[in-house]
Amino acid sequence: MKKTGAKEFQVHFLFVSLQPKKQHNDMTREEFEACMQRHAAKIEEIRQLAHQLHASVNQKYDNDLPYGFHLDMVVQGIRNFGHLVCACEDDVIPMFFGGYFHDSIEDARLTYNDVMHTARLHMTEEQALMATEIVYALTNDKGRNRSERAGERYYAGIRQTPYAPFIKLCDRLANVSYSCRPKPGQDPFYNNRMKKVYKSEMGHFLESIDPHSTDIRFQVPKETVLRLSECLIDDLEREEKG
Repeated sequence: MKKTGAKEFQVHFLFVSLQPKKQHNDMTREEFEACMQRHAAKIEEIRQLAHQLHASVNQKYDNDLPYGFHLDMVVQGIRNFGHLVCACEDDVIPMFFGGYFHDSIEDARLTYNDVMHTARLHMTEEQALMATEIVYALTNDKGRNRSERAGERYYAGIRQTPYAPFIKLCDRLANVSYSCRPKPGQDPFYNNRMKKVYKSEMGHFLESIDPHSTDIRFQVPKETVLRLSECLIDDLEREEKG
């Protein structure tokens, strides 16, 4: 099998990520930031609940980090790119809830109804339903291996749920960013297995989460894909130099 170099990888990602999108969002970055500011207290409440939930089941990220570290990385993607997909201010809190609670059913033993109950404490019924559906869509299926847990039914659920494609992309960006960044005093090939998995999956992953919809809430922003590609390209270049 031919090894993919950084330049080839870059050309592939530029082709995928720069395909024209069908609809533009009316919300500017400044307007989205203003929404985040207005709802900052509520977003922080949700953040603290999610951190406490994963701590309560002793879940770690990369063996020794609190799982909240990963949740914050996912939500940073929402902060950075959410204006590209957010249809209205009412959707801001559900998006952040989806980001913070995206692993709560899969990893923290909550049920769909548990998530709905928590969401209702922080938003309207309509918002709570949107938030809970995002979490449910991002919950892996039962399976013996990675491909069974994230098969076609799983990706179909993501494609059919508002904001789930975007938040899944933010989740992948968080995992790839963490896996690819150099860590002082650590073997440069540490976490090599997951980096290889992410690189090999990338084309299929991007196609699987993208419903190619004209509805802004279902879109996979090219800016986020480009940021993901930069992480992988930088890592490939480091490997080639090493």
